Parts: sequence; structure tokens; C-alpha cells
Amino acid sequence: MKIAFCCEDTRPEPWLKGLNEALPGAEIAIWEPGVAQADYALVWAPPQQFIDEQATGLKAMFNIGAGVDALLPLTIPAELPVYRLEDAGMAVQMAEYVAQAVIRFFRGLDQYEADMAEGVWQHQRNPKRADYPVGVMGLGKMGERVAKALTVFDFKVNGWSRSLRDMDGVQCFGGMAQLDDFLRQSRILVNLLPLHAETENIINARTLALLQPGAYVINVGRGGHLVDTDLIAQIDSGHVSGAMLDVFREEPLPESHPFWKQPKIILTPHTSARTLAADSIAQIVGKVAAMSRGESVSGRVDLRKGY
Repeated sequence: MKIAFCCEDTRPEPWLKGLNEALPGAEIAIWEPGVAQADYALVWAPPQQFIDEQATGLKAMFNIGAGVDALLPLTIPAELPVYRLEDAGMAVQMAEYVAQAVIRFFRGLDQYEADMAEGVWQHQRNPKRADYPVGVMGLGKMGERVAKALTVFDFKVNGWSRSLRDMDGVQCFGGMAQLDDFLRQSRILVNLLPLHAETENIINARTLALLQPGAYVINVGRGGHLVDTDLIAQIDSGHVSGAMLDVFREEPLPESHPFWKQPKIILTPHTSARTLAADSIAQIVGKVAAMSRGESVSGRVDLRKGY
């Protein structure tokens, strides 16, 4: 068995070590142009040349992340099975990140931090939980975990996805026809959508205006979901009270970007849910073993839909 590793901006050593330990009889190597055909591939933002050289011989290609937007611009044969990671330790990280952000905004902890930095000892008004309904956009593996985590804190949780879902404790909305109602019933908006043609720029002036007054935005999907200037305008107007952003159109975020100078926006460097090599390798090895037995494997990507 030959496995090609072609992952941009990824330190290869932990992956190669883990793969060699899990598959001692396999030949595993970092892909270089012109190398021999591999049976399987692990990729992250691969170049088109990799697809052109390797696709015809691959039994499957594994994207070492949940989002596959970096694959969408590529020309990939329809017959090549592409799989994404399902959770692999990322869902709990995402739930932690979003829960702390929601609680930070709900409890006014950012204001307490500012007060204490200035030596001011004072209490804020106790918030009413009913005044902070949370809307989760995207109810895949991670979105579902996030929504369920928030219900533990007794928040009213709304969920929106492309097709209507059914989740205990979450009021679900489905399709573009129900998007506006979902937004109107939400004050804290959490985005975990996949990025594709239908969701690009979905957080914009119109959709932000539909949120309840004093809204907050938490974006852990992709930077392309958010129209940056529209968010700043809504904050300046007072309709949006703040935001916590982990993903951006350009990463690292340029020094000249206005987000750096907006005190009501909290920035983190795309760290809400990091890919865990050991968990990911175990999942991929399990899928390869299932394929060799002729079993069906979950997590296949529909590149036409973008997820």
C-alpha cells in the first residue's frame, strides 16, 4: 500500500510517524511532482498538479479537516472518492470555543475585563437568559455538538441548515425559505457552515439587520461567509454589540485590516478546532481498513454541494 501526503501549511512529522506506526507495512511519503502513483492520499489544499498526477490511481483521497472549500476550485474526477474528517477530536474543541464565547457575551465578561483593567470595581446588570437566544448556522457533526452543548446552559438554541433537521432541545429551521425567521429569532449568531457558492457572504448587511438588537456574531466557519465591512458598519450603528472571529478571508489577518482596531471584535488565529493528528490518523486508518473489506465508509464529500 502506498500513501501520499500532500498537505500545505501542515507539519508532516507527526502524521508520517503516526501513519507508519498504524500501518507498518505501508509505504508513506510526502508527495513530490513526478513520484509514483499512490493508493491513498492525505491532502490539505493540494495543488492541481497533485490531482492531475495522482487522481487516476487513487482508491480514495482523505481531506485532513472538516472543511473542503480548498478542494472546490480544483478539477477532481467525479469517480475519485473524497472523504473529510468526521469529528476526530474537533467537535469538542469547537463546542468549548463557542460556549465560552457565548457565555462571555451573555455574562458581560468583556466589560468586566475592561473595568478591572482600569481599576473599576462594579457589577453589571444581571442578564436574562431568555433575552439571548442563540442561532447556530450549520448542523453537521460540529454544529450539532455545539448546539447540544449550549442547551446544557439553558440557552434557547435555534439551528439552521440547508435541509431541515430534528434535534432534541433545538428549534430547527431548514432551507433558504426559513433563514430569515431563524435570524429574527436569534440574538447570538454562531456560524459553522461549509463554504460554497450558496453560503459565501451569507453574513451580510441584510442578514445581520435581521438579528435581534444588541446582537453578537461568532464566526468559526470560514472568512468567506462574512462581509467584513458590513459587520463593522453594524457594530458602528449599535445593532451588533460585538463579535468573536476565528476565521478570515486572508490568513494571517493583514496588519492593515480594520478588525484589529475595532475593540468590540475579539480575534483568534483560526484555533477554534485544531486537527488532532492521532485522532485523525485513527479515523483514516479505520476507513481504509473498511474499504479493503468492501464495507461502506461514511464522510464522503459531494464536491458539487461543497460538503
